[in-house]
Amino acid sequence: MQRFMLGSALALACSVGLAAQSATVKSETKVDVKDGKEVKVTGCLARSASGTAYLLNNVEGKDVASRSYVLVGDDLDGHVGHMIEVKGKASNIGDDGKVEVKTKTKIERDDADDKKTETKTTIEGDLAGIPYLGVKSVKMIRNSCM
Repeated sequence: MQRFMLGSALALACSVGLAAQSATVKSETKVDVKDGKEVKVTGCLARSASGTAYLLNNVEGKDVASRSYVLVGDDLDGHVGHMIEVKGKASNIGDDGKVEVKTKTKIERDDADDKKTETKTTIEGDLAGIPYLGVKSVKMIRNSCM
């Protein structure tokens, strides 16, 4: 009987611990290229060598200021290796381009107070002569770059 009560108490304690851990995370990110130009370009999407950024290479379009852009914004994992059309605001090569990334996150917890955080990151200049492009929309043209 003593084992049954100890087992029941342990099971109850574990279930309370698991319930306290359930949470919902909501995140919203806004990317803004300051002093940029609205563009519509087509190119091949690739990951940067570091794996932390996206590059649009072999860029074509009437608004092209560069053959490559560093893309800032949406999660584009599903389009890596695809030919895509990107609309957004681009900083120009040689300008003091500025990209602001603001992220608001809200953690809603069942058994505790909710938590809100806001972060703001500013990226300035250009990266080895490659301008930034703040992504507003993406359209897949082909599922390969060949």
